[in-house]
Amino acid sequence: MRARRSVALALTGVLAAVTLAACSNGDNSNSNAGSGSTSTVLNVGMPNGPQTENHNPFLGSSSGASLGYRWMIYEPLVMLNGIKPKEPGKPWLATEWKWADNFTKLSFTVRDGVKWSDGKPMTAEDVAYSFQLRKDNEGLNQDAIPYGTITQTGNKVDLTFTRSQFVNQSKLLTVFVVPKHQWSTFKDPSLDTVKEPIGTGPYKLKSFTPQTTTLELRDSYWQELPKVKELRYTSYNDNNAQTTALANGAAEWSFVFIPNYKAVYVDKNPEHHKLWFPANLGIHGLWINTTKKPFDNPALRRAMDKAINRDDIFMQGEAGYFYPKVESVTGIPTPAGESFIAPEFKDKKHAVDVDGAKKELTDAGFKLEGDTLKDPSGKPVTITLTNPAGWSDYVTDLEIIKDNLTQIGIKATVDKANQDAWFKAVDEGNFDATMHWTNGGATPYDIYQNIMDGKILKPVGKGGVSGNYGRFNNPEATKALDAYANATDDAARTTALNTLQKIMVEQMPIIPTSASNVGGMYSTKNWVGWPDEQNQYAPAQPTQQNALQIVLNLKSASGA
Repeated sequence: MRARRSVALALTGVLAAVTLAACSNGDNSNSNAGSGSTSTVLNVGMPNGPQTENHNPFLGSSSGASLGYRWMIYEPLVMLNGIKPKEPGKPWLATEWKWADNFTKLSFTVRDGVKWSDGKPMTAEDVAYSFQLRKDNEGLNQDAIPYGTITQTGNKVDLTFTRSQFVNQSKLLTVFVVPKHQWSTFKDPSLDTVKEPIGTGPYKLKSFTPQTTTLELRDSYWQELPKVKELRYTSYNDNNAQTTALANGAAEWSFVFIPNYKAVYVDKNPEHHKLWFPANLGIHGLWINTTKKPFDNPALRRAMDKAINRDDIFMQGEAGYFYPKVESVTGIPTPAGESFIAPEFKDKKHAVDVDGAKKELTDAGFKLEGDTLKDPSGKPVTITLTNPAGWSDYVTDLEIIKDNLTQIGIKATVDKANQDAWFKAVDEGNFDATMHWTNGGATPYDIYQNIMDGKILKPVGKGGVSGNYGRFNNPEATKALDAYANATDDAARTTALNTLQKIMVEQMPIIPTSASNVGGMYSTKNWVGWPDEQNQYAPAQPTQQNALQIVLNLKSASGA
């Protein structure tokens, strides 16, 4: 499997990437529903192997995060739609929120009438405490929010920040709330194991085993109770087992990469087996170590970009569905990021242009002698493309890129690395080029900050990086990122973002190939009301916060 995580810190989403075998036929009935009966159970699966019990919602390595069930217990202040970043949020535990003073102040009105699963009322004091907990514990403040004051009066919670939080709006609005009466008893909230989770969500823990976690519906909830009375989260040993479970109906909802998805999943029950993988504002691409010669030369990186065939990467490496191709030369995914693209790049799309690539190279002093490209010093240009051996989509992407680069005389080799060794190499900057992802957010800022920010730049050999894996050093980019983050109006933000796009196109610190997704596979045999292309109310991934929104929207397929 492939976990979406930074080199230093495991995160929540899990992407799968091993070759899958054909799956069994049939679509089993819901385990709690015989023929013609009303379904009461929803079976969710992830290919993450045996779990260790820990329901701590802050920890990306916890069972609750790995399988996604933490979002059924712990709720956010505001529910945002990750695939429609410009939509206003949906009031959740907060009924109102207001920013002031160039996003250095934020005020919440906390919803009345909400109770914790242990029966005690949730109050604004719990909300203030949830922020204070993050401020006081560096391990819980994963987004490094510069908290100032945190105060509570009645049902109001007011926050201040030491600098503009325009770029962190979504991260602050979607903060989940924990009960002060429980969490104040923990010695180290960033590390403690939580065995008895108490939340405001519609479900509570029923049972746990390393293979299956079961949640049951609470007796009461501040919204209408969902139709799903029980959620069973099963952690399958690998992608093959997870795909088999999807094919035979043992799992009804999952997020897993299936190279031959049509044959092994959809065709097993075309009427009910569905998948939807919408793009969001994050990307994947070939990160180039810009400290290594001759790849420190942007002309070489631009030439490589012109040689790479994104159609082949999408259709072969990503099975024609998993990671949608990035078309804009800016690297901004569309349609999610269409409105952010600078006027000068509106109609400019990536296209294979080998002749254009060769011109880039000759203009920069490179020479193509036969089928060998030599750099300005006369040395043949070679590159090692590396990713973990088990990440089959990335490895296929690299094989395609290897073949593409031969067209401009670059001899590439594909290193199918040990996963731990790969993480260490990328963390410390000891690589030539690798497929990797970026952060995502409500604007392209998060993409560019992850790629180009000099503030997170570390020298080769020093680990603990949180981005800028290619060690890209461009003071103009860092300045533009700061200008965007601290701008006082939209015009200034647009100017800064347009500057970042120009740097991306001209310097090509990474070669963007694909958009991130927040997709999922699901069955409509027992449950209907899933998000899809026609009803994009939420991302389809079961480990995202919006999974709660989906479960609340589901209804029995029998109509009962």
